[in-house]
Amino acid sequence: MGKVILLLGPRQVGKTTLVKQLPESTTGKTLWLNGDESDVRQMLSDTTSTRLKTLIGDHRLVVVDEAQRIPDVGLTLKLMVDNIPGIQIIATGSSALELTGKINEPLTGRKFEYHLHPISFQEMVAHTSLLEEKRLLEHRLIYGYYPQIVTEPGNERALLQLLTDSYLYRDLFALEQIKKPLLLEKLLQALALQIGSEVNFHELGQLVGADKETVERYIDLLEKAFVIFRLSSLSRNLRNEIKKGKKIYFWDNGVRNAIIKNFNLPTLRQDVGGLWENFLMSERQKLMQYQEQYINTYFWRTHAQQEIDYIEEQGGIMRAWEFKWNAKAKNRIPRTFLDAYPGTQTGTITPANVEDWLLP
Repeated sequence: MGKVILLLGPRQVGKTTLVKQLPESTTGKTLWLNGDESDVRQMLSDTTSTRLKTLIGDHRLVVVDEAQRIPDVGLTLKLMVDNIPGIQIIATGSSALELTGKINEPLTGRKFEYHLHPISFQEMVAHTSLLEEKRLLEHRLIYGYYPQIVTEPGNERALLQLLTDSYLYRDLFALEQIKKPLLLEKLLQALALQIGSEVNFHELGQLVGADKETVERYIDLLEKAFVIFRLSSLSRNLRNEIKKGKKIYFWDNGVRNAIIKNFNLPTLRQDVGGLWENFLMSERQKLMQYQEQYINTYFWRTHAQQEIDYIEEQGGIMRAWEFKWNAKAKNRIPRTFLDAYPGTQTGTITPANVEDWLLP
Protein backbone atom coordinates (compact mmCIF):
# COMPACT_ATOMS: atom_id res chain seq x y z
CA MET A 1 0.00 0.00 0.00
CA GLY A 2 1.05 3.58 -0.53
CA LYS A 3 2.70 3.11 -3.93
CA VAL A 4 1.30 2.61 -7.41
CA ILE A 5 2.24 -0.67 -9.12
CA LEU A 6 2.88 -0.06 -12.82
CA LEU A 7 2.70 -3.06 -15.14
CA LEU A 8 4.07 -2.15 -18.56
CA GLY A 9 4.47 -4.13 -21.76
CA PRO A 10 3.29 -4.52 -25.35
CA ARG A 11 -0.31 -5.32 -26.20
CA GLN A 12 -1.46 -8.94 -26.11
CA VAL A 13 1.15 -10.23 -23.63
CA GLY A 14 -1.40 -10.83 -20.87
CA LYS A 15 -1.16 -7.80 -18.57
CA THR A 16 -4.91 -7.64 -17.94
CA THR A 17 -5.15 -11.42 -17.58
CA LEU A 18 -2.38 -11.34 -14.99
CA VAL A 19 -3.96 -8.56 -12.96
CA LYS A 20 -7.33 -10.34 -12.96
CA GLN A 21 -5.72 -13.13 -10.96
CA LEU A 22 -4.82 -10.74 -8.12
CA PRO A 23 -8.19 -9.80 -6.56
CA GLU A 24 -8.81 -13.43 -5.59
CA SER A 25 -5.93 -13.23 -3.12
CA THR A 26 -6.69 -9.77 -1.74
CA THR A 27 -9.27 -8.53 0.72
CA GLY A 28 -11.77 -5.82 -0.02
CA LYS A 29 -13.63 -4.78 -3.15
CA THR A 30 -11.95 -4.18 -6.50
CA LEU A 31 -12.69 -1.27 -8.85
CA TRP A 32 -11.78 -1.80 -12.53
CA LEU A 33 -11.30 1.30 -14.67
CA ASN A 34 -10.57 0.75 -18.37
CA GLY A 35 -8.84 3.62 -20.13
CA ASP A 36 -10.19 2.44 -23.49
CA GLU A 37 -13.68 3.53 -22.39
CA SER A 38 -14.51 7.17 -23.07
CA ASP A 39 -16.53 7.74 -19.90
CA VAL A 40 -13.68 6.40 -17.76
CA ARG A 41 -11.22 8.73 -19.50
CA GLN A 42 -13.57 11.62 -18.82
CA MET A 43 -13.96 10.75 -15.12
CA LEU A 44 -10.21 10.41 -14.59
CA SER A 45 -9.15 13.47 -16.59
CA ASP A 46 -8.84 16.92 -15.04
CA THR A 47 -10.34 15.62 -11.81
CA THR A 48 -10.04 16.39 -8.09
CA SER A 49 -9.35 14.33 -5.00
CA THR A 50 -12.95 14.82 -3.86
CA ARG A 51 -14.36 13.37 -7.06
CA LEU A 52 -11.88 10.50 -6.93
CA LYS A 53 -12.91 9.65 -3.36
CA THR A 54 -16.52 9.48 -4.49
CA LEU A 55 -15.61 7.30 -7.46
CA ILE A 56 -13.49 4.86 -5.44
CA GLY A 57 -15.79 4.67 -2.42
CA ASP A 58 -15.00 1.63 -0.27
CA HIS A 59 -12.98 -0.23 -2.91
CA ARG A 60 -9.56 -1.28 -1.62
CA LEU A 61 -7.96 -2.34 -4.91
CA VAL A 62 -8.14 0.04 -7.87
CA VAL A 63 -7.03 -1.24 -11.29
CA VAL A 64 -6.52 1.31 -14.06
CA ASP A 65 -6.20 -0.73 -17.25
CA GLU A 66 -4.79 0.82 -20.46
CA ALA A 67 -3.76 3.83 -18.39
CA GLN A 68 -1.81 5.41 -21.24
CA ARG A 69 -5.13 6.37 -22.84
CA ILE A 70 -5.99 8.73 -19.98
CA PRO A 71 -4.73 12.35 -20.29
CA ASP A 72 -2.48 13.38 -17.39
CA VAL A 73 -2.91 9.97 -15.80
CA GLY A 74 0.18 10.49 -13.65
CA LEU A 75 -1.41 13.41 -11.83
CA THR A 76 -4.64 11.44 -11.33
CA LEU A 77 -2.76 8.50 -9.81
CA LYS A 78 -0.81 10.89 -7.59
CA LEU A 79 -4.07 12.37 -6.26
CA MET A 80 -5.31 8.87 -5.44
CA VAL A 81 -2.14 7.88 -3.61
CA ASP A 82 -1.82 11.12 -1.65
CA ASN A 83 -5.45 11.60 -0.67
CA ILE A 84 -7.07 8.17 -0.34
CA PRO A 85 -5.31 6.08 2.32
CA GLY A 86 -5.60 2.31 2.49
CA ILE A 87 -5.98 1.58 -1.22
CA GLN A 88 -3.70 -0.31 -3.59
CA ILE A 89 -3.48 0.99 -7.16
CA ILE A 90 -2.36 -1.08 -10.14
CA ALA A 91 -2.00 0.63 -13.51
CA THR A 92 -1.28 -1.21 -16.74
CA GLY A 93 0.02 0.33 -19.94
CA SER A 94 0.64 -1.12 -23.37
CA SER A 95 3.31 1.35 -24.31
CA ALA A 96 6.00 2.78 -22.06
CA LEU A 97 6.58 5.78 -24.29
CA GLU A 98 3.14 7.24 -23.54
CA LEU A 99 2.55 5.95 -20.05
CA THR A 100 5.90 6.62 -18.41
CA GLY A 101 6.11 9.99 -20.11
CA LYS A 102 2.95 11.03 -18.29
CA ILE A 103 3.64 9.53 -14.89
CA ASN A 104 7.33 9.67 -14.09
CA GLU A 105 7.39 13.19 -12.69
CA PRO A 106 4.05 13.14 -10.79
CA LEU A 107 4.76 9.68 -9.33
CA THR A 108 8.37 10.22 -8.27
CA GLY A 109 8.88 8.06 -5.20
CA ARG A 110 5.31 6.75 -5.41
CA LYS A 111 5.60 3.78 -7.78
CA PHE A 112 7.02 0.33 -8.41
CA GLU A 113 7.48 -0.42 -12.12
CA TYR A 114 7.44 -3.89 -13.70
CA HIS A 115 7.71 -5.01 -17.31
CA LEU A 116 5.82 -7.95 -18.78
CA HIS A 117 7.07 -9.59 -21.97
CA PRO A 118 5.90 -12.53 -24.09
CA ILE A 119 6.10 -15.90 -22.33
CA SER A 120 9.64 -16.99 -21.53
CA PHE A 121 11.51 -20.26 -22.08
CA GLN A 122 11.77 -20.59 -18.31
CA GLU A 123 7.99 -20.22 -17.86
CA MET A 124 7.23 -22.78 -20.55
CA VAL A 125 9.65 -25.29 -19.05
CA ALA A 126 7.83 -24.89 -15.73
CA HIS A 127 4.47 -25.31 -17.48
CA THR A 128 5.35 -28.38 -19.56
CA SER A 129 8.85 -29.83 -19.23
CA LEU A 130 12.41 -29.15 -20.33
CA LEU A 131 12.24 -32.05 -22.77
CA GLU A 132 9.06 -30.73 -24.40
CA GLU A 133 10.38 -27.19 -24.71
CA LYS A 134 13.66 -28.31 -26.25
CA ARG A 135 11.69 -30.37 -28.76
CA LEU A 136 9.82 -27.18 -29.70
CA LEU A 137 12.90 -24.98 -30.15
CA GLU A 138 12.58 -24.87 -33.96
CA HIS A 139 8.92 -23.92 -33.59
CA ARG A 140 9.77 -21.13 -31.11
CA LEU A 141 12.45 -19.78 -33.42
CA ILE A 142 9.79 -19.25 -36.08
CA TYR A 143 6.64 -18.33 -34.14
CA GLY A 144 7.86 -16.96 -30.82
CA TYR A 145 6.20 -16.84 -27.44
CA TYR A 146 3.19 -14.51 -27.52
CA PRO A 147 0.52 -16.12 -25.29
CA GLN A 148 -2.08 -16.59 -28.01
CA ILE A 149 0.55 -18.10 -30.31
CA VAL A 150 1.44 -20.66 -27.64
CA THR A 151 -2.15 -21.51 -26.69
CA GLU A 152 -3.60 -21.75 -30.22
CA PRO A 153 -1.28 -24.04 -32.22
CA GLY A 154 -2.13 -24.25 -35.89
CA ASN A 155 -3.16 -20.59 -36.19
CA GLU A 156 0.27 -19.03 -35.63
CA ARG A 157 0.70 -17.29 -38.98
CA ALA A 158 -2.72 -15.63 -39.03
CA LEU A 159 -2.45 -14.58 -35.39
CA LEU A 160 1.02 -13.09 -35.82
CA GLN A 161 -0.06 -11.12 -38.89
CA LEU A 162 -3.06 -9.82 -36.94
CA LEU A 163 -0.79 -8.88 -34.05
CA THR A 164 1.72 -7.00 -36.17
CA ASP A 165 -0.89 -5.39 -38.43
CA SER A 166 -3.48 -4.36 -35.83
CA TYR A 167 -2.09 -4.30 -32.30
CA LEU A 168 1.64 -3.97 -31.92
CA TYR A 169 2.07 -0.46 -33.32
CA ARG A 170 -1.34 0.97 -32.49
CA ASP A 171 0.04 3.30 -29.83
CA LEU A 172 2.93 4.37 -32.04
CA PHE A 173 0.71 5.24 -34.99
CA ALA A 174 -1.56 7.26 -32.67
CA LEU A 175 1.31 9.52 -31.66
CA GLU A 176 1.94 12.83 -33.32
CA GLN A 177 5.64 11.96 -33.60
CA ILE A 178 4.86 9.14 -36.04
CA LYS A 179 3.95 11.19 -39.07
CA LYS A 180 5.01 8.56 -41.61
CA PRO A 181 3.67 5.08 -40.77
CA LEU A 182 5.06 3.72 -44.05
CA LEU A 183 8.54 4.86 -43.01
CA LEU A 184 8.18 3.04 -39.69
CA GLU A 185 7.17 -0.15 -41.50
CA LYS A 186 10.16 0.10 -43.85
CA LEU A 187 12.47 0.65 -40.90
CA LEU A 188 11.09 -2.38 -39.09
CA GLN A 189 11.63 -4.54 -42.16
CA ALA A 190 15.20 -3.29 -42.48
CA LEU A 191 15.90 -4.01 -38.81
CA ALA A 192 14.31 -7.45 -39.07
CA LEU A 193 16.66 -8.32 -41.92
CA GLN A 194 19.70 -7.24 -39.89
CA ILE A 195 19.26 -9.16 -36.62
CA GLY A 196 22.60 -10.35 -35.37
CA SER A 197 24.41 -7.68 -37.40
CA GLU A 198 25.68 -4.29 -36.36
CA VAL A 199 23.35 -1.48 -37.47
CA ASN A 200 24.31 1.92 -38.78
CA PHE A 201 21.68 4.65 -38.45
CA HIS A 202 23.02 6.61 -41.42
CA GLU A 203 22.91 3.54 -43.68
CA LEU A 204 19.43 2.65 -42.41
CA GLY A 205 18.31 6.17 -43.29
CA GLN A 206 19.61 5.82 -46.83
CA LEU A 207 17.86 2.47 -47.12
CA VAL A 208 14.43 3.68 -45.97
CA GLY A 209 14.62 7.27 -47.26
CA ALA A 210 15.01 9.24 -44.04
CA ASP A 211 17.69 11.22 -42.25
CA LYS A 212 19.77 9.73 -39.46
CA GLU A 213 17.98 11.71 -36.73
CA THR A 214 14.56 10.46 -37.80
CA VAL A 215 15.79 6.86 -37.87
CA GLU A 216 17.26 7.20 -34.38
CA ARG A 217 14.04 8.76 -33.05
CA TYR A 218 11.86 6.01 -34.53
CA ILE A 219 14.16 3.32 -33.14
CA ASP A 220 13.92 4.97 -29.72
CA LEU A 221 10.11 4.87 -29.94
CA LEU A 222 10.11 1.22 -31.03
CA GLU A 223 12.34 0.39 -28.09
CA LYS A 224 10.09 2.17 -25.62
CA ALA A 225 7.10 0.35 -27.10
CA PHE A 226 8.74 -3.02 -26.30
CA VAL A 227 9.15 -4.05 -29.94
CA ILE A 228 12.96 -4.00 -30.04
CA PHE A 229 15.94 -3.51 -27.74
CA ARG A 230 19.55 -2.50 -28.29
CA LEU A 231 22.92 -3.97 -27.41
CA SER A 232 26.00 -1.74 -27.33
CA SER A 233 29.58 -2.66 -28.19
CA LEU A 234 32.33 -3.16 -25.62
CA SER A 235 35.31 -0.88 -26.17
CA ARG A 236 38.00 -0.23 -23.58
CA ASN A 237 41.44 -1.62 -24.33
CA LEU A 238 42.07 -1.89 -28.05
CA ARG A 239 42.53 0.84 -30.61
CA ASN A 240 40.70 -1.05 -33.36
CA GLU A 241 37.62 -1.99 -31.27
CA ILE A 242 34.35 -0.65 -32.65
CA LYS A 243 33.50 2.02 -30.11
CA LYS A 244 29.91 3.07 -30.78
CA GLY A 245 28.43 0.00 -32.41
CA LYS A 246 24.83 -1.08 -31.91
CA LYS A 247 22.94 -4.29 -32.48
CA ILE A 248 19.15 -4.35 -32.43
CA TYR A 249 17.04 -7.36 -31.49
CA PHE A 250 13.31 -8.05 -31.40
CA TRP A 251 11.60 -9.03 -28.17
CA ASP A 252 9.84 -11.85 -30.05
CA ASN A 253 10.99 -14.02 -32.95
CA GLY A 254 7.44 -14.47 -34.22
CA VAL A 255 6.96 -10.73 -34.56
CA ARG A 256 10.25 -10.45 -36.40
CA ASN A 257 9.29 -13.18 -38.87
CA ALA A 258 5.81 -11.73 -39.38
CA ILE A 259 7.35 -8.36 -40.31
CA ILE A 260 9.31 -9.95 -43.17
CA LYS A 261 6.54 -12.51 -43.82
CA ASN A 262 8.85 -15.48 -43.64
CA PHE A 263 7.68 -18.51 -41.63
CA ASN A 264 9.85 -21.11 -43.34
CA LEU A 265 11.36 -23.85 -41.20
CA PRO A 266 14.94 -23.34 -39.93
CA THR A 267 16.24 -26.01 -42.31
CA LEU A 268 15.04 -23.89 -45.26
CA ARG A 269 16.45 -20.56 -44.07
CA GLN A 270 19.72 -18.72 -44.47
CA ASP A 271 19.04 -16.56 -41.41
CA VAL A 272 18.80 -19.39 -38.86
CA GLY A 273 21.94 -18.11 -37.10
CA GLY A 274 20.34 -14.70 -36.64
CA LEU A 275 17.09 -16.28 -35.44
CA TRP A 276 18.97 -18.33 -32.84
CA GLU A 277 20.89 -15.25 -31.68
CA ASN A 278 17.71 -13.18 -31.42
CA PHE A 279 15.94 -15.96 -29.49
CA LEU A 280 18.79 -16.30 -27.01
CA MET A 281 19.17 -12.56 -26.54
CA SER A 282 15.47 -11.91 -25.89
CA GLU A 283 15.18 -14.89 -23.53
CA ARG A 284 18.30 -13.85 -21.61
CA GLN A 285 16.89 -10.33 -21.23
CA LYS A 286 13.61 -11.72 -19.85
CA LEU A 287 15.49 -13.94 -17.41
CA MET A 288 17.62 -11.08 -16.09
CA GLN A 289 14.63 -8.76 -15.69
CA TYR A 290 12.46 -11.32 -13.94
CA GLN A 291 15.36 -12.37 -11.66
CA GLU A 292 16.12 -8.66 -11.01
CA GLN A 293 19.71 -9.10 -12.13
CA TYR A 294 21.46 -5.87 -13.03
CA ILE A 295 24.25 -6.76 -15.44
CA ASN A 296 26.19 -4.78 -18.04
CA THR A 297 25.73 -6.40 -21.46
CA TYR A 298 27.67 -5.94 -24.71
CA PHE A 299 28.83 -7.45 -27.96
CA TRP A 300 32.43 -7.11 -29.18
CA ARG A 301 33.83 -6.47 -32.61
CA THR A 302 36.96 -5.03 -34.17
CA HIS A 303 37.52 -3.31 -37.48
CA ALA A 304 39.35 -6.49 -38.52
CA GLN A 305 36.00 -8.35 -38.21
CA GLN A 306 36.92 -10.27 -35.06
CA GLU A 307 33.78 -10.61 -32.95
CA ILE A 308 32.02 -12.12 -29.95
CA ASP A 309 28.23 -12.43 -29.89
CA TYR A 310 27.53 -11.53 -26.29
CA ILE A 311 29.32 -10.39 -23.11
CA GLU A 312 28.11 -9.87 -19.56
CA GLU A 313 29.96 -8.02 -16.83
CA GLN A 314 28.98 -8.15 -13.18
CA GLY A 315 30.96 -7.62 -10.01
CA GLY A 316 34.21 -7.26 -11.91
CA ILE A 317 33.73 -10.63 -13.63
CA MET A 318 33.38 -10.79 -17.42
CA ARG A 319 31.77 -13.67 -19.31
CA ALA A 320 31.71 -14.06 -23.10
CA TRP A 321 29.56 -16.38 -25.22
CA GLU A 322 29.20 -17.40 -28.82
CA PHE A 323 25.84 -18.62 -30.17
CA LYS A 324 25.78 -21.59 -32.54
CA TRP A 325 22.61 -23.24 -33.88
CA ASN A 326 24.74 -26.13 -35.13
CA ALA A 327 26.18 -27.80 -32.04
CA LYS A 328 29.04 -29.23 -34.13
CA ALA A 329 30.17 -25.86 -35.47
CA LYS A 330 33.66 -24.81 -34.41
CA ASN A 331 33.91 -21.90 -32.05
CA ARG A 332 36.95 -19.87 -31.17
CA ILE A 333 37.08 -16.84 -28.92
CA PRO A 334 39.58 -14.44 -30.57
CA ARG A 335 42.97 -14.43 -28.86
CA THR A 336 42.99 -10.65 -29.31
CA PHE A 337 40.00 -10.40 -26.97
CA LEU A 338 41.40 -12.82 -24.38
CA ASP A 339 44.68 -10.91 -24.27
CA ALA A 340 42.87 -7.60 -23.86
CA TYR A 341 40.44 -8.91 -21.22
CA PRO A 342 42.32 -11.59 -19.28
CA GLY A 343 40.34 -13.79 -16.92
CA THR A 344 37.17 -13.65 -19.01
CA GLN A 345 35.06 -16.79 -18.73
CA THR A 346 33.93 -18.12 -22.12
CA GLY A 347 31.34 -20.51 -23.48
CA THR A 348 29.19 -21.51 -26.44
CA ILE A 349 25.39 -21.79 -26.37
CA THR A 350 23.74 -24.35 -28.67
CA PRO A 351 20.39 -26.16 -28.56
CA ALA A 352 22.16 -28.94 -26.67
CA ASN A 353 22.98 -26.77 -23.62
CA VAL A 354 20.47 -23.93 -23.89
CA GLU A 355 18.95 -24.78 -20.51
CA ASP A 356 22.24 -23.95 -18.78
CA TRP A 357 21.86 -20.39 -20.02
CA LEU A 358 18.13 -19.77 -19.85
CA LEU A 359 17.18 -21.40 -16.57
CA PRO A 360 18.12 -19.85 -13.21
